Amino acid sequence: MKRSSFITWDQLRVGLVIVAALGILTLAVYKLGQAANLFTKRYELVAFLKEANGLRVGGTVTLAGQLAGTVKRIDFLPVDADTTRNLKITVGVDQSLKEQIRTDSKAQIRTMGLLGDKIFDITPGTPRHPILKAGDTIAVSPALDYEQVLTQAAGAVGDVVALTHDMRQITSGIVRGEGTLGQLMTNRALYDQFTSTLARTNAMLARVQNPNGTIGRLLDDPLLYTQLTAVIASTDSLLRSANSAQGTLGRLMRDTVLYGNLVRISHGADSLMRMLTTGNGLASKLLTDQTLYDQLNKLVTDLNAVLADVRRDPARYMKGAIQIKVF
Repeated sequence: MKRSSFITWDQLRVGLVIVAALGILTLAVYKLGQAANLFTKRYELVAFLKEANGLRVGGTVTLAGQLAGTVKRIDFLPVDADTTRNLKITVGVDQSLKEQIRTDSKAQIRTMGLLGDKIFDITPGTPRHPILKAGDTIAVSPALDYEQVLTQAAGAVGDVVALTHDMRQITSGIVRGEGTLGQLMTNRALYDQFTSTLARTNAMLARVQNPNGTIGRLLDDPLLYTQLTAVIASTDSLLRSANSAQGTLGRLMRDTVLYGNLVRISHGADSLMRMLTTGNGLASKLLTDQTLYDQLNKLVTDLNAVLADVRRDPARYMKGAIQIKVF
């Protein structure tokens, strides 16, 4: 049977659906490529890393936190003594962002969120440094080691557990009445003593507040305040008089004449003492000559003996001393 050359409505409807689906698929691919910058022109930069935990080929490259390209290759370098350059990372960066990446830019492996995928993040450079060209090496700053952070956090958790255990022991001892706090919380006699002490303290404070007592009058009577004010005013007047340049104390504190006189007297006394200790006069001899001291001591002793003998027998020494002449 001869097939009809006319397109039925069902066939046209299927064709329209297929065309619409292809259009939607094309638009979706275009939008996806535009969002991922798949159709932009890129140039390559190189970085050398010790390790790249979690970074993979096709991973995201960001510039100041914004999508800028992808990781194209991760290659192992030959084994050598330099363990800081184990991997060679080749990244593709959008050509339109070339002005932003310069020789002072730094790259770092970061994490999207706390536990997200690893990304290769680049910081923008400054205008005074030249632009990195295709194939140039970008400097890398050390990345935060989350494993080390987790290890330290695990240690901190252990410390918290140990602290909790110690706190449990302390609180258990307090509940059992151990120590001062435990006695305060569980000992009824200690509580009664403390209450009694508070009662006596209140009674003492009541007595202190009695207006007829000494302390109460000190607190309430303005006479003491007036007297203290008068004493302070008198002291201030006395100090003002002492500081006056016309008074004796004021002149002693300000006038340098007395100081000069004292200095001269000191110098004179020093000269006199030097003459007494080093001169050849009688005073110096009296101070330094032992022979003269012994002779004077003997003379005094002999005079004492003569005076004692005179007192015993004065007639012996007065005989012939009195003569009467008759003219």
